[in-house]
Amino acid sequence: MNEFGTKPKNADLAQIGLGKVGDAYWNLEPAELIEHAIVNGQGVFADSGALAIETGEFTGRSPKDKFCVKDAKTEGTVWWGDVNIPFSPEKFDLLRDKMTAYLMGRDVYVKDAYACADPSFKLNLRVVAEYPWSALFAGNMFLRPTADELEHFEPEWHIICAPGFTADPAKDGTRQHNFAVLDFTRKTILIGGTGYTGEIKKGIFTVLNYVLPQERGVLSMHCSANTGKDGDTAVFFGLSGTGKTTLSADPERKLIGDDEHGWSDQGVFNFEGGCYAKCIDLTEEKEPQIWKAIKFGALLENISFTEGSQSKVDFADGSKTENTRVSYPIEFIDNIAVPSTGGHPKNIFFLTCDAYGVLPPISKLTPGQAMYWFISGYTAKVAGTEAGVTEPKTVFSTCFGAPFLPLHPTKYADMLGEKMRKHDVRIWLVNTGWSGGAYGTGERMKLRYTRAMITAALKGELDKVAYKEHPVFGIAFPATCPNVPAEILDPRSTWKDKGAYDKQADDLAKAFNTNFAKYKDGASAEILAAAPKTTVKA
Repeated sequence: MNEFGTKPKNADLAQIGLGKVGDAYWNLEPAELIEHAIVNGQGVFADSGALAIETGEFTGRSPKDKFCVKDAKTEGTVWWGDVNIPFSPEKFDLLRDKMTAYLMGRDVYVKDAYACADPSFKLNLRVVAEYPWSALFAGNMFLRPTADELEHFEPEWHIICAPGFTADPAKDGTRQHNFAVLDFTRKTILIGGTGYTGEIKKGIFTVLNYVLPQERGVLSMHCSANTGKDGDTAVFFGLSGTGKTTLSADPERKLIGDDEHGWSDQGVFNFEGGCYAKCIDLTEEKEPQIWKAIKFGALLENISFTEGSQSKVDFADGSKTENTRVSYPIEFIDNIAVPSTGGHPKNIFFLTCDAYGVLPPISKLTPGQAMYWFISGYTAKVAGTEAGVTEPKTVFSTCFGAPFLPLHPTKYADMLGEKMRKHDVRIWLVNTGWSGGAYGTGERMKLRYTRAMITAALKGELDKVAYKEHPVFGIAFPATCPNVPAEILDPRSTWKDKGAYDKQADDLAKAFNTNFAKYKDGASAEILAAAPKTTVKA
């Protein structure tokens, strides 16, 4: 085995069964990894200078093929079910042996990095990747050690990523040929059969969601965060399509991070060192910061080029996938907090795109309501662009990140409630979806109004106004808000047919209660009291 690059002292891949690989390239610079990808025929340059690659068969995560080893450590702590699918220790060992045999004689790219911008919670990682662009992704997304830190780097967790290796479900215990398996005892993640880089990032997010709440008293969060000129921190939870990235990108506030954070006794800190942004329909006008970040060192995934061009990206082309992505170091964004940390949040925003037009554009939540909505993780998506398909689809994703939560959802909700009370945090529900009717009849909430409401909340201006209570969901919404028409604040008043609104609200309340039934046994009386009513009062 020949070894190149910056190899830490005493580092030895043989310790994880990879002593017989081909050339091992240690901690190559981004330019070197990009060169390897180009020379290997695995990528091309876009006209912006970014490396464009294709992840192959899988262009997104495969939640049904993500497993967790069930052993003495995890048996009584992991919330087993459709999200956390058990995998035996014996099958893990056999699968790891087969992967190391597959990598025998093949070149690998090793990237040492760490998670957690707060040094008190630093988690050292070693990614061993079959492809150079997988290592480039890891270098972009995780935090990057200094040269001195690399010299004596000791990993706590290993990720072995071999997209070219496929499992045999009948023998290996997987569902199909691709897999991501986490072992909390061996502190190893195996990823095979898929080149989708997001599996690397979300594997470590799952690890942090297990370790930090249980062992360190830190609430792990799937959210973005920014900080104001006075040091006030704001956190934005939201599923895809709710405006999380857009609304946290505020020219008047510094970005702490766009996706994964922890909330400790000291404040909020970013887990990552980069951004992984969707770029379908991206334009410079809509997302100038992301647009400017797509340059040399960034990694574009599964994009297409314009007709007749071999380098000009057609961001509107979703023929390969609607989940086109770009990863880049957070330093590629101009207005960032350095380091990626902030104080305790003063305001938390739950973003939901309610395609039914039921929810107010902004509401203030009590602690019990906040925990209920946090566990529910509600949004709604329009079914698609196919002819005749106009009905929205209800989506519930626990704690706004169900696929990545190893513990029971109430663990995270209880921690949120405790921290809210301790630090006197205001929690807001913001509907970025429809008003005046459901999708197809109503109108999408204007972005300028949503920004005005969030600005008013951040400035404390909504503390001085009168509130009304929603008759079904019991949430309090303001009667007035600076720079926002008063008539849009009460959702029922925006509907011409009040009876139709009442029925739609009742139907949505029933969907909430049906979804929450599986969490009732672990929920407190305060949380249960926040459930919506299913009989609408006049």
